[in-house]
Amino acid sequence: MISALLLSFAVIFVAELGDKTQLVAMTFALRYRWWVVLGAITAATTLVHVLSVAIGHYLGAALPGHLLGIIAGAMFVFFGLWTLRGDSLSDEEKSRVQRASGIAFFVVTSAFFLAELGDKTMLATITLAADNDWLGVWIGSTLGMVAADGLAIVVGAVAGKHLPERAIQIGAAALFLLFGVFMLLENVFTGLPFWGVALGTATILAVVAVGLRALPERYRPAVLKPAPSEPAVPQP
Repeated sequence: MISALLLSFAVIFVAELGDKTQLVAMTFALRYRWWVVLGAITAATTLVHVLSVAIGHYLGAALPGHLLGIIAGAMFVFFGLWTLRGDSLSDEEKSRVQRASGIAFFVVTSAFFLAELGDKTMLATITLAADNDWLGVWIGSTLGMVAADGLAIVVGAVAGKHLPERAIQIGAAALFLLFGVFMLLENVFTGLPFWGVALGTATILAVVAVGLRALPERYRPAVLKPAPSEPAVPQP
């Protein structure tokens, strides 16, 4: 159970960095007391991940381990591409958060619960629960989500600054792609030794990185485009 807990904590923490629900947490932290927002997020996350773990657990029981590994690897690659694309709040979602009123705890809980349904972290939890101890995944994924959103609350309520989203997105996407490609090669080429899988993973990721770098700027993900330069300040 401990290994499933630690794995789930790490994966969900990384998945939540820069995610839409983390932006929701940061926005609410500017409106309500930090401990109310954190408590509401914990309650909503616990409920969502109960559902996620149940789906993943019964899905895993119905599938052979070999096929499950291929599906999990493909999902991690998908999470990596999703993370690389980036996530943001739409104008409607920003407006909904800003207009929220009523009892703060229930407002934040309901908003966060709805935002999390079908989100990347929910899908990641389902994937983890399909091949790991369900209780460890539930506890670890919940703690990982609360830790990541707690970080957003601190930034939103205390520091008043944004996280370095560009570096976080690239790092998180690289980790997901690393895990995903490794799992795919390991389960597709079952006779390949560990060093062969590791070498193949490194080669594929290097080719992907070079390919993305070679794309015309207009076709690259926004996070890989050059940062806009600051306008020059005229000297008096």
